[in-house]
Amino acid sequence: MTTAIANAAAHIPVHNAAPWKPYPARQVWHTPHIAGRLLTRVDVTSPQLDNLRDIHILLPPSYDSQPDRRYPVVYMQDGQNLFDERVSFGGHDWRVDETMQALAAEGIEALIVGVEHGGERRVAEYNPYAHFWNGRGADYLRFLTETLKPMVDGAFRTLPDPAHTGIFGSSMGGLISLYAFFTHPQVFGMAGAMSPSLWIGGGAIYGTVTEAPVNPGRVYLDNGTRESSARRMNALLLAKGYRRDADLKYVVEHDGEHTEAAWARRLPDALRFLLKRR
Repeated sequence: MTTAIANAAAHIPVHNAAPWKPYPARQVWHTPHIAGRLLTRVDVTSPQLDNLRDIHILLPPSYDSQPDRRYPVVYMQDGQNLFDERVSFGGHDWRVDETMQALAAEGIEALIVGVEHGGERRVAEYNPYAHFWNGRGADYLRFLTETLKPMVDGAFRTLPDPAHTGIFGSSMGGLISLYAFFTHPQVFGMAGAMSPSLWIGGGAIYGTVTEAPVNPGRVYLDNGTRESSARRMNALLLAKGYRRDADLKYVVEHDGEHTEAAWARRLPDALRFLLKRR
């Protein structure tokens, strides 16, 4: 995207983004309780994956009151689990909406793009290694970078450069987020990987990170003590030159498990680290 196009797209008001409707945008059996303004576009087509999914956009609290302001964007995997406990796996959502309201009081604001996973295709889409379980992660990232990101940048007032564009996920979503950060540095300058599934493909992500150039952005990494450790990845990133608590934050939560509730607890500090002013 050229600077001229990016600047023009950034000033398209949200009310002109016709396909985006207030969440849930579908008939549901419950009344969602969302903190802030959450919009949904249903059945977004992925030509790269030949399927459809709903996309959710959480707007910053100041979005309507500051019409000339542009915002960072964080693309988050498993969009079903982010905002609404009634549809989230296990009945616990990540409380992203409440978290962003609280961070706004600290002066930290961003658009959050919740990308729903592909159902039974989830594992394949979040697996970037085609030789292992027929991974389709490369196609999924093409969907994010070639289809979804231009759509979001064209409809909302974003800061589209890598320094203000993040990708975030947990488990398999954490794996694809790390992979995206190191293979698409021209798009993503922030990555959050909670409890990432680093074992996929025999730990192929370690080779990817070792061979990749340093992306001059920020990485948040964590795990609980009651699940697989990301300590080896933390050590690898430190060896590549990432500085502890400057551009790399690694957190180990005592008694933390591989659950949505655990990720919700750790989310505020994760986003605070990634989105703090540079």
